[in-house]
Amino acid sequence: MLDSTTLVALVLGLLEGLTEFIPVSSTGHLLLAGHFLGFESAGRSFEVVIQLGAVLAVLTVYAAKLVSVIRAAPHDPRAFRFLVAVLVAFLPAVVIGVLAHGFIKTVLFETPILIAVMLILGGIVLLFVDRMAPAPRYDDAMDLPLNVALKIGFIQCLAMVPGVSRSGATIVGGLMLGAGKRAAAEFSFFLSMPTMAGAFAFDLFKNRDVLDASALGEIAVGFAAAFVAAVLVVRWLLGYVSRHGYALFGWWRIVVGTAALVALLAGH
Repeated sequence: MLDSTTLVALVLGLLEGLTEFIPVSSTGHLLLAGHFLGFESAGRSFEVVIQLGAVLAVLTVYAAKLVSVIRAAPHDPRAFRFLVAVLVAFLPAVVIGVLAHGFIKTVLFETPILIAVMLILGGIVLLFVDRMAPAPRYDDAMDLPLNVALKIGFIQCLAMVPGVSRSGATIVGGLMLGAGKRAAAEFSFFLSMPTMAGAFAFDLFKNRDVLDASALGEIAVGFAAAFVAAVLVVRWLLGYVSRHGYALFGWWRIVVGTAALVALLAGH
């Protein structure tokens, strides 16, 4: 029989895994769910560590492709350029994330109304882009030029505002810059690996003095749930968006954001 705290950790872990790689803002969902469930970890360590479960999920799913690209890079210019493109796209998040870390964690993460509003606005943007994105010029994530990758990297930094969505920002950026729907999602997956691993390591270092060892059980439950759920989502998502696009996720954001905003304004 699970106690209430473990059950909440399980729910939040599943929520993280289900939402990390779709453009709906996993951080926004986690923070709003934690707010309404009365759950808060020291230094947001729980929310940070369970994201590593999602990182390992995408590494598991893409392990074979990642290894083949790395092995090919020394003698294949296309593979080498793709690895460089991912690293170039990662750099803006490193610089801005380090400089703005304190403001993000102590102000933006503690403003539920902002998160709800960003969910709604992001949903509207996603619906618009899904219909109005230019004709794709790059049908394979490995063909994105370095300048396009860098622009996607800067756009990714918008997701430091909770509720915007890292995957949503990178996918929308990719679509508007000429990537096809599948290519935009796949580049977002690869970019998530260094971005989320870097954020995890930096947050862990910054919060090393406030980590609560007594919460390791809850973190383990959330971590495992996030890993399993994320594996299922990553395997499903590319096929879905290739056939149906991103409209479902735009409406999802609007419904969740509106419900949260109404509840917050009602005093909950």
